[in-house]
Amino acid sequence: MQVPTNFISLTTKMILKVQPVTHSCLRQWKERAQKIPDPELRRQALASIATKTFHCEGGSLYGLLARHHYKDAIKFIVAYQTISDYLDNLCDRSTSQDPKDFRALHESMLHALTPKAPLTAYYRFRREQDDGGYLAALVQACREVLGHLSSYHLGAAALQELASVYIDLQVHKHVRKDERLPRLQAWFAGHEKGLPQMAWYEFAACAGSTLGIFCIVSQLFNPATTAELIGRIKNAYFPWVQGLHILLDYLIDQEEDRTGSDLNFCSYYEDSEHLSCRLSHFYSQAQASVASLPNAKFHHLITCGLLSIYLADHKVSRQKDVRVISKKLLSLGGSEAFFFYLHCWIYRRLT
Repeated sequence: MQVPTNFISLTTKMILKVQPVTHSCLRQWKERAQKIPDPELRRQALASIATKTFHCEGGSLYGLLARHHYKDAIKFIVAYQTISDYLDNLCDRSTSQDPKDFRALHESMLHALTPKAPLTAYYRFRREQDDGGYLAALVQACREVLGHLSSYHLGAAALQELASVYIDLQVHKHVRKDERLPRLQAWFAGHEKGLPQMAWYEFAACAGSTLGIFCIVSQLFNPATTAELIGRIKNAYFPWVQGLHILLDYLIDQEEDRTGSDLNFCSYYEDSEHLSCRLSHFYSQAQASVASLPNAKFHHLITCGLLSIYLADHKVSRQKDVRVISKKLLSLGGSEAFFFYLHCWIYRRLT
C-alpha cells in the first residue's frame, strides 16, 4: 500500500512548521500560568496545558490555511484553545455549580472574538478571583490577531454564532446533575428546527468543538475570502465536522466517564451498533460537506486525521466495543486514515 503524498506533505508541515510555533506559544502561556496568585486557578491553568496540549497541536493545523500568516493564525488558535481548556477545567472540577458563574467565565470566549468589546470581571460569581490577569491576557492575545485582519467583519457573525452555542453547552452540561438533562434537551428543542435530523446529544456534540472557529479565522487571512465562503465553511463544520470531532472524543472516554459518573454523549445511544452507524454517518457527511470548499484536500485530510488522532489513543485498546467501532471507522477512512492512524499511534507511544 502506497503512502498518500498528501499525507506526507501535511505531516511534514505539521512537524516543521506547526508544532514549533504551537509549542513556543504554549510555553509562554505556561510561564504566565505559573505566576497566577490564586493557587486553585493556577493549578487548573497549569493542568489544562499539561493534559490537553494535543488540543492545541491538532487545532493549530488550521493555521496552514493562513499560508504565510500561519504564525499569527496559530497564535490565535493556541490562545483561544487555551481559554477553552482552562475554563473547561474550572467548570468540570469546579468549586461552583452556578450557571451564572459558568456563563460569566465564558464571556471571555465571546470577548476574544470581539476586538473592541470591554472586558468584564469573569470570576465575579466564584470564590477564586485573582488570576493575575491570565484570562484577560489570553483574550487580548486573540483580539490582537483579529484586530489586524482587515476582512474580520466577513467572519464576525459566524464566529459569534459558533462561540455562542459552544458557551451554551458549557453552561448546561456543568450544572447540577438533576438539572443537566432537562436544560440540554430544552436547549436542543430551541435549535432543532434548523438542523438535519439528529438527537439532542448529537447536537450537543456538534456545539462542543472549536474547529469551525479555527478554520474561519485562518481562512480570513486569505484576501480572496468572501462572506459567502465563510457561510459555507460554517455550514460544513457545524454540524458535521464538529459533531464527528466531539463524538470521537466521547467514544474513547466512555469507560473513564462511567467510572467517574461523568456525562458522556455516547452513552445515550441504544447500543454499540447504533453508535457505530451514527459515527459512520457523521464521518460520511463531514467528508461530503467539505468536498466543495477551497482546499478541499486539506479539509478531507483533517477529517481523516480526526479518526486517527482519537482512535490511536491508549484508551481504545481497553474497550472491546470501541475497538470494534474503531476498525469500522478506519476502514471507512481508507488508506489516508490508516496512515494517519499509524503515525498517531507511534507518536503517542514515543511522547
